[in-house]
Amino acid sequence: MSNSNIKKVILGIDPGLAITGYGLISINKRNIKLLDYGVITSGAKDAFGSRLHHLYQELTKIIKKYRPDEVAIEELFFAKNAKTALKVGQARGVAYLAAWQSKSIVREFTPLQVKQAITGYGFAPKQQIQRMIKLLLALKTVPKPDDVADALAIALCSAQTKIF
Repeated sequence: MSNSNIKKVILGIDPGLAITGYGLISINKRNIKLLDYGVITSGAKDAFGSRLHHLYQELTKIIKKYRPDEVAIEELFFAKNAKTALKVGQARGVAYLAAWQSKSIVREFTPLQVKQAITGYGFAPKQQIQRMIKLLLALKTVPKPDDVADALAIALCSAQTKIF
């Protein structure tokens, strides 16, 4: 960004099939402003394709409403259960598609990169990340559920990381 007066909107996404967290921030010079955050949920009893379609529709609505310049998505880094990892990977793909279709810049970050950007330590515990989100965005409380705080951390990571 050559002109520091330009406002940039960043959407952070913590993808998941049951719960996808999202967080929107805007940056103008050094000022960071929280625009919106929340979760997109789907029921475990719903058909798998229906759940993915719902996620796509809801993300598309958010993207159309806020028109982010960047969409930052957490990379799938580690999963104990291969079946869960595949489902989260498919939800990630849906999020990536929705972002890509909007012609926003799409960036991906590992949990390690997000933790490093937010706390300066790549192995910081979740509670430390949450406290930093509260502090950086001047919030009264930590956003809940955890997926929201994670999405906001991903957006802030993108804001702090230059594109080369």
